Amino acid sequence: MFKRFCTALSLLLALGAAAQPKFTLNGFVRDSLTGETLTGASLSLGTDARGVTTNSYGFYSITLAKNTWYITASYVGYAPKTIAVALDSSFAFDFALVPANFAATNVVVTGRRRDANVKQAQMGRIDLSMERIKQIPALLGEVDPLKALQFLPGVRNAGEGNAGIYVRGGGPDQNLIVLDDAVVYNSGHLFGFFSVFNGDAIKNVSLIKGGMPSQYGGRLSSVVDVTMKDGNNQTLQTEGGIGLLASRFSVQGPIQKNKSSFLVAGRRTYIDALASPFIKKGNLAGSGYYFYDLNTKINFQLGQKDRLYLSGYFGRDVFDFKNKERAFNTSIPWGNTTATVRWNHVFSRRLFSNTTLVYNDYKFKFDATQYDFRFVLSSGIRDLNAKVDFDYYPSPEHKVKYGGQYTFHTFLPNQLSGSQGSTSFEPQNTGKKYAREYAAYVQDDWEISDKLKVNAGLRFSGFTQVGRFTRYTKDADGNPIDSVVYGKGQTVKDYNGLEPRLTVRYSLTEASSVKAAVTRNLQYIHLATNSGTTLPTDLWVPSTYRTQPQLGWQYALGYFQNFSNNVWETSVELYYKSMSNQIEYREGYTPSLSDPEEDFVYGKGWSYGAEFFVNKTRGRLTGWIGYTLSWTWRQFDNLNFGNKFPTKYDRRHDMSIVAAYELNAKWKFSGDFVFGTGNATTYPERFYVINGVLTQEFSKINAYRLPNYHRLDLSATLTPKPNSTKRFKTSWVFGIYNTYSRLNPYFIYFDQEGDPLAGTQKVTALKVSLFPILPSLTWNFKF
Repeated sequence: MFKRFCTALSLLLALGAAAQPKFTLNGFVRDSLTGETLTGASLSLGTDARGVTTNSYGFYSITLAKNTWYITASYVGYAPKTIAVALDSSFAFDFALVPANFAATNVVVTGRRRDANVKQAQMGRIDLSMERIKQIPALLGEVDPLKALQFLPGVRNAGEGNAGIYVRGGGPDQNLIVLDDAVVYNSGHLFGFFSVFNGDAIKNVSLIKGGMPSQYGGRLSSVVDVTMKDGNNQTLQTEGGIGLLASRFSVQGPIQKNKSSFLVAGRRTYIDALASPFIKKGNLAGSGYYFYDLNTKINFQLGQKDRLYLSGYFGRDVFDFKNKERAFNTSIPWGNTTATVRWNHVFSRRLFSNTTLVYNDYKFKFDATQYDFRFVLSSGIRDLNAKVDFDYYPSPEHKVKYGGQYTFHTFLPNQLSGSQGSTSFEPQNTGKKYAREYAAYVQDDWEISDKLKVNAGLRFSGFTQVGRFTRYTKDADGNPIDSVVYGKGQTVKDYNGLEPRLTVRYSLTEASSVKAAVTRNLQYIHLATNSGTTLPTDLWVPSTYRTQPQLGWQYALGYFQNFSNNVWETSVELYYKSMSNQIEYREGYTPSLSDPEEDFVYGKGWSYGAEFFVNKTRGRLTGWIGYTLSWTWRQFDNLNFGNKFPTKYDRRHDMSIVAAYELNAKWKFSGDFVFGTGNATTYPERFYVINGVLTQEFSKINAYRLPNYHRLDLSATLTPKPNSTKRFKTSWVFGIYNTYSRLNPYFIYFDQEGDPLAGTQKVTALKVSLFPILPSLTWNFKF
């Protein structure tokens, strides 16, 4: 009986399928003027609730029943385009969208019909285009994508002027920052005051801080996915700018029109030239500092189904000190080098793949010479990475993504060498370590009904420390008494685990929804830092037989509501995050050339909070207000007497207001205001005189707070001839950083005066501030 029922059911389904044949429409969505693909563009089906969005390469695929469909492609900042499709066979069609400022005056420019803030299952994702980032006032006029992210709720800056970020209580190493699929291990220039990202080379910046999709891994807190421009494949285009701190220049254009293009963008500071007249004498005489970076990219359309991308980044910070009187010279260069090769292939109308090969190298070097003695200290991390990702579109209700990746890591925590005269020495202290990291994942973005949508994924990852490596057994005094030698490629220690990811969206109305997410993340590499910020001296270290992987669970719940046809976006998100196997240096640690693991202590952390966000997306006045109420704790058995303590970047209250106003075609104004609870810090509480020496007794870890932080920045952009038909166009950006010159503390130190033996000793707390009011002027050009 059951067999007959199944046979009948199969026949009915077959008849239904035959009665309603389905066909697939696929292609790309591009900018009509430059040929750039548009990531996350929306394709909606008239009054039908279904629709799709393009992937990271602008590709879409949608399978529908035989019918005449009205399909609208839309993207924020572009005029939407609607086509009528008599779908009686499968075929490919590319949408070319016109930017808003080139669209006809009677065209109403809208964002996505199925607004991501409410309709998508993804939680905690914010996309910022460079056009919007450039509207935010910047320190000394340098547009910085990472600093723009600091204005978003749940994102904490690393300190005054610093481009580093902390997300929902996570450390600086817990953010996966990628540039065209290449991991960026140190994202800062000028000791972290600026990021390595040149705005003229960047197309889009995406932040994911909750419900991390399963294609990303290796970090606990967030993903910052930075995408470079592909290059204009229609016409040659040049742009750049001259500012008070740095100048930049980029050129892009077609190699073969509509088929291939290139992009080259460079930037260099002239801090060394500006500072030279002021440091000819004194302790800083002979010193100089500058940074530069170069972005390159070319791409080729090999046919209807294949496209090849080659991109690279090279950046360096260089600090030099040369003193002839002391015969002392020092050079301290550091920076990132990345190279990425990506191949897109359309296997079928429903299956898209991307294969990626990445080389990544981060280096820090300290090279000092005095007379005939030379001392060199190096550290860094080098990766070779291969991965493949597939996007499969079985139906409008499902978007399946799956793939895998493999990375071979080389860690160089410390390497010392030197010479004196003709004698050189290279002691066996490299501490070099090797590891393999691998992962496979699958996820489904499943629209169960108009109200219920689920993004479910599962990631399996692993990490293996391999030889060459020597494992020592030491006595109580730290002297080696035995060793085990591991040959090349031999397994030292292996870790692996499952990382489930689940996000659920339930629509309450067409303009409101509730979302919930839970994620489990494993992180196999750690940043050993003694500063609380990402300085070049910080060390990346792997999980080993002693240091276990970090493990994090994050739970999030949010309410999302849009108003006035998605002009206003609002949200409230609650989160709780637990983190185990956290590392810190032991109390009393001083830097040395020994293996950093010998000075680690291990503990746990947790954070929780609420984030509030109001965002106005269209109109002459745009911007947002973000507020975060949060707590971030750490607990180590061997620190602070085993008691929990707030981390340095624990911030109880954090508020940002960002606004941009278009007065007319010539003038645009923008501003931002930030307020935050002061950093947690440790102060000496008592002073003793022992044998004539002043001795300090410190408080519990981070028992005190610096004063509250607040700042107002303003800028105005003048475009002298906005409606000019000439190709050469210019604009002037006038900026004021810290408008009312708030002297926010960078750190506080204690000065001593008097004679302790005579009882006249006096200790005074003094505040150090970095930036008073700072005006800036930048001239931008484009042709």
